[in-house]
This record gives sequence, C-alpha cells and structure tokens, in this order.
Amino acid sequence: MTDQYKRNIAYKLRIGDILLGKPIFDSDKFIHLELGDRVISRVNIIGNIVDKYESEGEKKYIFFTLDDGSGQIKLKSFGEENYPKFKGISQGETVVVIGVIRNWNNETYIQPEIISAKNPKYLLVRKLELEKQKNRNTKPVKDVKVAKAIKDQILGKIKSAEEEGGIDSEKIILEFREASPDTINQEIKKLIEEGIIFEPRPGRLRYLG
Repeated sequence: MTDQYKRNIAYKLRIGDILLGKPIFDSDKFIHLELGDRVISRVNIIGNIVDKYESEGEKKYIFFTLDDGSGQIKLKSFGEENYPKFKGISQGETVVVIGVIRNWNNETYIQPEIISAKNPKYLLVRKLELEKQKNRNTKPVKDVKVAKAIKDQILGKIKSAEEEGGIDSEKIILEFREASPDTINQEIKKLIEEGIIFEPRPGRLRYLG
C-alpha cells in the first residue's frame, strides 16, 4: 500500500452511493471516483458477505460480494500476502471493510485493506448514521414550488419504473440528491395518501394513476 493511499480519507458510504460515483481516468488509468463535490479513493463500508470465491491454483486471490441493502459491490484481494488475512472471512458474515476503490473493464470494485467481522446490528447503525449526516448537510425545502418540483420528479421515477414492477424508496433516496431523505419520505407519504402511488410491500413503490 503506497503512502498516497494511506493519506487519503476512507469515506463512510453506502454501496449505492459508490455505484453512483463517476469514475475518473488519466488516459486509461483509473484515478478516483467523483461523488458530488467529493473525490473518493478509499472507503469505509459495512455490509453482508453474500458470496465468496477463492482461487484453487498457484495464483492466490479471493473475491467477495458485499451487500448493504442499497446495492452490491465486489471485494477483490490479490496476492499471497493478503490471502491468509482474508481466508477466514465467511459468506453470511457482517463486516466492516476499509479499502481502495478500483475500476477495471467498467466495473467499480474495492481492493480491501481491512475486513473485520461485526455484529449485524452495525449495518443498521451505519445506515442511520449516514442518513443523519445527509439530513444535516441538506437544506430543508421551504419553497412550495421547489417542493412540488421534487414531488413531480419522485413521481416521474416511480412511473418510469412500472415496467420493472416498481422501485424501492431507498433507491429514490440514493439517486435524488436535491433533497434530504426526510423530505423525500414526506413527499412519498403525500403521494400514497393522495392515492397516486401505493406500496405492494414496505419500501416498494408503484404507480396507481
């Protein structure tokens, strides 16, 4: 690990946020992700290991798939020196991951520095922590015209997702950066009360018309 990566901040993010980031390249070399006004090279995330693959040949590597409810991302560890460190991590475990963002063949993944098993409750704790932080950093919407514009955009996302059987409210929150999660949830609640949309199951939204 170079000194450059050690100096970079490991941002606490949800996987869905990472996947929305814009990969930046210098020629063909991946440099970092741009996420809003932040430059992301290292991350600190919590999720569940839903898949694990170990190499069986001479070249040692381990791949994990991590899921935190907002999306899935691959963890890819290469080399003899890291193999013993991560070999004991099992599918089904909740883990904290600190690592470097990489991108290859249009896939954004994480090269882990640390993978540490945690109690599953930490997944919810982190989610609430990041939602609180986002609410703190987002100005409340007071203008009626602005609130209506937000409501219309939310409705547009729900309408366009009908062919896929609806959309999760969490996905709308992740993709919609103009307002806080609280504001988005309030507008969703209004749309449900007005009979324009409905929830076939908690958190899943569909258009009624």
